Amino acid sequence: MLDHAKQKTTELQQRMGDAGIDLAIFTDESSIAYLAGFWGYLGIEFGRPTLLVVRRNGAPTVITPLMESEMVAAMTWVEDIKTWEDAGQRSWARALSETMGSAPKEIWIERNSIPAIVRNFLDDTYPDCLLRDISALLGDMRMIKTGLEIGVMKEAGQIAGAMMLAAYESLREGAQEYESALAVIEAGSRKAAGFLTDKGWDRFVSPMIHNLQILQSGSDTSMVHRRAGVKAYQKYDPVYFCFCNMAQFKQYKLGFDRMFHVGDVTDEARDVQEAAIAAQQAAIAAIRPGVLAEEVAMAANDVYRQRGYQTGYRTGRSIGVAYLEAPELKEGDKTVLKPGMTFAVDGGISIDGITAGRIGDSVVVTETGADYITDYPRRILLSRH
Repeated sequence: MLDHAKQKTTELQQRMGDAGIDLAIFTDESSIAYLAGFWGYLGIEFGRPTLLVVRRNGAPTVITPLMESEMVAAMTWVEDIKTWEDAGQRSWARALSETMGSAPKEIWIERNSIPAIVRNFLDDTYPDCLLRDISALLGDMRMIKTGLEIGVMKEAGQIAGAMMLAAYESLREGAQEYESALAVIEAGSRKAAGFLTDKGWDRFVSPMIHNLQILQSGSDTSMVHRRAGVKAYQKYDPVYFCFCNMAQFKQYKLGFDRMFHVGDVTDEARDVQEAAIAAQQAAIAAIRPGVLAEEVAMAANDVYRQRGYQTGYRTGRSIGVAYLEAPELKEGDKTVLKPGMTFAVDGGISIDGITAGRIGDSVVVTETGADYITDYPRRILLSRH
């Protein structure tokens, strides 16, 4: 992974040179992971920015809190690591100023994700400096995944499959939502551990599945992103599991959703879920090189209309080291699909206060169509009990 990160940084520097960009500062965790190979520190949410400074010529620099520096140094290929402390003269602002040297004419940043305290510092310290957005240049690099990246995402897909099987096996009348969430976390963590060793860079990758489980049951399924609570399942309950904030491995994120029904399914719930499945399958069938991103969404929307439903959801999003990358499968996105792009592709219908239909998978664009990264039956799913 570190060799891959180093190669991507070299490619970025080449692109910066072609675009006439001298200096870029990266602050987003996913970008730093992609280029420098590390993550997992207590970062900006604790008031501690970590920054990656990249020039088109020369070695990059990592600026990190002193308390995180030992772990960072062990996880990254970057050799120039500057540290700072929470109190005293050795602040992150001073470390950044020293790294940049004399006042630059322009600095390229990730405009939409740069922390406010870093942006404020740049505005105050370099008032005559142009702040330009490098997000599109890096985003273009991240659109097409390498074989190594797709391999990691397929491992994440196996982890997600183990999580969904555990979700299914947890369902029975009287069981509570949080019990399903616990089963998912345990199954995913155990599966992830099987892909890791305790040697080298691997030893810093935690197998633990985390984040709050998105789970709704009964009439609450129409709420889309409610978290697991203590509600007990009843017969005919639809139960929705979304792993979009949990199905990840080595910083690569997937999209993966399924809807189950406890014991049996009502006619209305069946109709809604079958429409969602049909829309998702139409979208995936439309994916192939040369197709526009919005055309995939159109294929799904045609199914919704034919079956008498409306949806306000996008059909999919590009996935990678961030939860949301470019392009998106929605109206207005005219990006041409290419082999190596990876997407979470969803089917979704909400009937407010009553029920919902949902399904989601991750796929990779191939030379002839799309291959699944996640795998679980795509049909009406009833609980075992």
